[in-house]
Amino acid sequence: MARRVQITDFGGPENFEVVDQQIPDAGLREFRVRVLAAGLNPVDAKIAADPANAERYGVTLPAGSGNDFAGRVDQVGARAIGFDVGQMVFGGARMLAQADYVVVGPDALTLIPDGLSVPKAASLDIAGRTAMAMVREMEISPADTVLVSAAAGGVGALTAQLCRLRGATVIGTASERNHELLRSRGILPVTYGDGLADRVRDAAPQGIDIVLDHSGRETLETAIALGVPANRVNTIADRPFAAEHGFSDYARAESTHDELRALAELVAEGTVDLPIEATYPLDHVREAYEHLLTGHVRGKIVLTLEG
Repeated sequence: MARRVQITDFGGPENFEVVDQQIPDAGLREFRVRVLAAGLNPVDAKIAADPANAERYGVTLPAGSGNDFAGRVDQVGARAIGFDVGQMVFGGARMLAQADYVVVGPDALTLIPDGLSVPKAASLDIAGRTAMAMVREMEISPADTVLVSAAAGGVGALTAQLCRLRGATVIGTASERNHELLRSRGILPVTYGDGLADRVRDAAPQGIDIVLDHSGRETLETAIALGVPANRVNTIADRPFAAEHGFSDYARAESTHDELRALAELVAEGTVDLPIEATYPLDHVREAYEHLLTGHVRGKIVLTLEG
């Protein structure tokens, strides 16, 4: 038998449970991966909390949980090509990742580069693809001053560092405890909350050219107050407000496999930092999501699985 996280009812982390399941077999052109780590994303909790969100993603209960995973290929379908038994891989499998085994096609997998830890690899699929898509689509350049919200979080941390790699000046919102971390990455920190627009003006008297939002309404209202053109604002946190104001909402779907592979190499070599705030055993999945929902997480939270 194997384990998986299952969502039984809509609501909070109390509805996540670990159940037994039969070990799945790889199909003809599929790969079975023994999962060693699975990263948490806020969207997991949003799907579990609200039937409307679940419907948007085509999810009905009971369902599995999670998207991001990393592990070892342990079974290859008879006509599957691209990976071999024993290779270390990472990838994404919506509502399936938090389990001892996942079965996926080759397009879902990327080899873990040398130097990249399993927990960090298990945190890259959604956050990494989203960050790469935003930075590319918004055409960040050295001439830009960019405001990045939640710049110490999973997607925000990657986005802010990718903007810096393109030569942009980056202002990042974060709690006080993360300001020194942002400074160490060449990012000018500002505290979120009342008066954000004034603090951003003080930090960037030259003005803000682009806003990349990962936290929601406050950042978008700040963009309006600062006079940032609508086509230079992107959000992954408040799509209804984005639609109302003509903002973009580039996210994971706009990314490419090659971009994810390139980002994994940057993290492996230390050019881009992706901190892991905490790891929890799979059986402590409820505590892991409770931690995630407190907000202000530095980097990512990861479930670990023996194997």
